[in-house]
Amino acid sequence: MKNKLFIGGLAWATTEEGLKAALEKYGEIEDVRIITDRISGRSKGFGFVTFVSEDDAKSAQEEMDGTALDGRNIHVDFARERQPRNDGYNRDDGPRY
Repeated sequence: MKNKLFIGGLAWATTEEGLKAALEKYGEIEDVRIITDRISGRSKGFGFVTFVSEDDAKSAQEEMDGTALDGRNIHVDFARERQPRNDGYNRDDGPRY
């Protein structure tokens, strides 16, 4: 996860293409995902950008954190592993009873 960035505070209108365009000047990008609501399809205001190089991800994080994108100041940090849910539900195998 050392080359994957979390991007928070995105404007509702920010697209994956726009996010990629804003960050690709820091290096080659492997993947861009803006997280959307399953029902409405509307952006949840955050996403992830995966760079090919760890050094490029670090440069992008340092330079882009706190800058404006589509009229909103964004938060850029390294993505962390998702912690297991503690509510009795495992996303991989359905509910536990």
